[in-house]
Amino acid sequence: MNAKIHAKHRKQLMRMVGDGGIAILPAAPLRTRNRDVEYPFRQDSDFYYLSGFPEPEAVIVLVPGRAAGEYILFCRDRDLEHEVWHGRRYGPEGAIELFGADDAFPIDDIDDILPGLMEQCERVYHTMGLDPTFDNRVMDWVNTLRKQSRSGAHVPYEFISLDYLLHDMRLFKNRDELRLMKKAAKISVEAHKRAMQICKPGMYEYQLDAEILHEFQRNGAGWAYPSIVGGGANACILHYTENKDLLKDGDLVLIDAGAEYDGYDADITRAFPVNGRFSDAQKEIFELVVEANLEAIKQVKPGNHWNDPHNAAVKVLTRGMIELGLLKGTVTKLIKEEAYKKYYMHRTGHWLGLDVHDVGEYKLDNEWRMLEPGMVLTIEPGLYIPHGSRGAKRWWDIGVRIEDDVVVTKDGHEVLTDGLPKTTHEIEAIMAS
Repeated sequence: MNAKIHAKHRKQLMRMVGDGGIAILPAAPLRTRNRDVEYPFRQDSDFYYLSGFPEPEAVIVLVPGRAAGEYILFCRDRDLEHEVWHGRRYGPEGAIELFGADDAFPIDDIDDILPGLMEQCERVYHTMGLDPTFDNRVMDWVNTLRKQSRSGAHVPYEFISLDYLLHDMRLFKNRDELRLMKKAAKISVEAHKRAMQICKPGMYEYQLDAEILHEFQRNGAGWAYPSIVGGGANACILHYTENKDLLKDGDLVLIDAGAEYDGYDADITRAFPVNGRFSDAQKEIFELVVEANLEAIKQVKPGNHWNDPHNAAVKVLTRGMIELGLLKGTVTKLIKEEAYKKYYMHRTGHWLGLDVHDVGEYKLDNEWRMLEPGMVLTIEPGLYIPHGSRGAKRWWDIGVRIEDDVVVTKDGHEVLTDGLPKTTHEIEAIMAS
């Protein structure tokens, strides 16, 4: 993302922090996978939102109104010998030149410098509770000032959770963020199409997983989350990630996969027949879930509340389950009793952005939040009928979820994932091409 976009985010946050406040945010730590091998580094989403800085061992400090510069970045110093082994570092000079910091210092100097920055402030904004080690360092800096209070040092008296401000900001995407999300969605759509076109009986789930990852990476993206590729009965396991079984003729395969592009995520799910042709039983379940998806998407518009899409999906699915013989009773009574949860046990969506389950409150004052332009959410109804379920045996081991990414616009909504086939006819056509 362009550095100017991160600067806009910082400026907006500093307006809310105000004079007399200081915001402190650490980067994500490196994490060890096994012995001396580390997981690939992925920056903390809040940190990235404000800086775009891609390295660990860094701390953002925002001091609104500071004459010498409001945005200070502590980061690793340049170390040419270390960089030979582990890659280039930007260093304080790069933090200023490339990432817009007003001032930058080596991370090793933070204990000497940060208490002096805090001394001028009344309020400290910090993401408390996420990193106990860093929490302790913040308190150490405060205690350093307390020890100097007899010499006239000023100690901040108020501590405020930074999440409260930052996460509400992140809930509303601007044009630049939506551009990145559209790119992530487009890459994800092509990956799902690729999986549909290459799939055939006798392949393994992990082979489709590999095709999806190939499409992500050849387009400059990675995965937003480990892909779910579940054939047959595995499609009825909501968070199935083993991706190891044989794909059998006559089964459906469910794929939940999304790309991450420049930090922003897509999240798409489709189910399709391994052999390219839906059976009558598979069509019945699939078309019911598609109907629920479409009715839920209709509810995504300003003025509706967060739960309206879910309510619409539940009503369609419950009515369909009665018609299929999976449930007995009236729609109203079954919904009130939540009987549908036997076959549809999750909610219809979640916020989407820098995290696949993005930040932002779903309720305000204990009421479902109203939808507003700039919010992005998933719409993902599903129906899962494991072996031994009530109803006809022809539906056993069928799991279907249809998930799209939808942005709330001033006039209604835009489906970012609209380019991916969603009807049985469209899917069969692309699998035959």
